[in-house]
Amino acid sequence: MSYQTIAIAGFIYMLSMPVYIVYILTKSKKIGYAATGILAAGAGIHTYGFVQRFKEMYEINQSFLRSIPVTNLYESLVFFVLCLVTGYLLIEWKYRKKSLGVLVSIIAGITISLTELLGISKEVQPLVPALKSNWLLAHVTLSFIAYAAFGISFITAILHIITETENKKSFKYIFSTVLMGLMFFMFVSAVIDTATASNPKTVRMFHSTLGNPSLLISILSWTSLIAIAAVCWKYGDLIKRILHGFKIDAQFLEDITYKAIAFGFPVFTIGGLVFGAIWADQAWGRYWGWDPKETWSLITWFVYAFYLHSKFIRGWRGTKISMIAVFGFLVTIFTYLGVNLFLSGLHSYGSM
Repeated sequence: MSYQTIAIAGFIYMLSMPVYIVYILTKSKKIGYAATGILAAGAGIHTYGFVQRFKEMYEINQSFLRSIPVTNLYESLVFFVLCLVTGYLLIEWKYRKKSLGVLVSIIAGITISLTELLGISKEVQPLVPALKSNWLLAHVTLSFIAYAAFGISFITAILHIITETENKKSFKYIFSTVLMGLMFFMFVSAVIDTATASNPKTVRMFHSTLGNPSLLISILSWTSLIAIAAVCWKYGDLIKRILHGFKIDAQFLEDITYKAIAFGFPVFTIGGLVFGAIWADQAWGRYWGWDPKETWSLITWFVYAFYLHSKFIRGWRGTKISMIAVFGFLVTIFTYLGVNLFLSGLHSYGSM
C-alpha cells in the first residue's frame, strides 16, 4: 500500500535529522554527504509512494488528471512534504550548504507523523463531484508547491531572526526560539509515537502527549516543552556561531527567504487564487464566495504581498522583514490545516 511506503519515507526523514546534527558538530564532509544521501533516499522512496498512490487512484477514477493524489488532507500533506524536501535538496545542491537540513528534516518528519497522530484517513476513495475537474491538477498542485516554498522561507527567516538579534529579551528573539523549541518537541513526540506504535498500551500513553488523559504524562509533556523552549532561548547564540562556522551569514538567509517567497508568491497567485476562482465558477457557479478556505487564502496572499511591498517599496531589511515571513507561514499553516480541521466549508475535504 502507498501509505506504508510513505510512512517509511517519513521515518527516513526523521533519521536524517540526527545525521545532519552530527555533521554540524563535526563538520565532516563524509557525514554531510551521508545526511544528504539519507534525506535524498527518503525523497526517492516518498516519490515511489506518491506514484503508487497515483496508480491506486487511477484504478478508481480512470482519469490521468483526476488521479493526481492531492485530493484530500492526507495526500496534500504528503505532497507538501515531497515539494519541501525536493526544494531544499535543490538549494543544497546549488549553494553547497547543508546545515539547513536539520529543520527541513524536522518539518518533513513531523508532517508525515501528523497523518498518524491526527488519525487522518488514508483510504483511496472516489472523487467527490466538486473535485471531478481538470482544474484539480493546476489549482491544487501549484498551491502546494507555493506552500513548500513558503515553508523554506519560514526556516531561513527563523534562523535569520535568531542570528541577527542580540537582545535575548526582545519579542522577535523569544518568539523565534520558542517556535524552534516547539518544532523540536513535536519531532521528539513523533519519534516516541513511531517507536511505540506497535504497542497499544504505549500508544495510549505517549500519543498526543500534551493533551494526554493521564495528568502525569500531560504535566511531564508540558514541562518538557517549556524546558526545550528555554534551552533554545538560552543557547540561541550557539546557532549563530554554528551558522557562521559554515559560512552562512544573515545576508544569505535573508536572500533565500526572499527568493523562496518571490518564487512562491506568483505560483500561489496563479494556481491558488486565479485557477481556484475559475474552478469555483465551474463547480459552484461563482468565482468567489467567501468560503473559509477562500478567505484565508486571500489573507495569506495579502501577508506575502505585504512582505514584497515592504521589501521593495518601503525598503525594509533585517529581522523586521523576516518576522513577516514567519507570520506568513503560520497563516499558511492555518489556511492549509486549520480550515480543514476546524472550519466547515466547501473546501473541507480532509477527513479524520
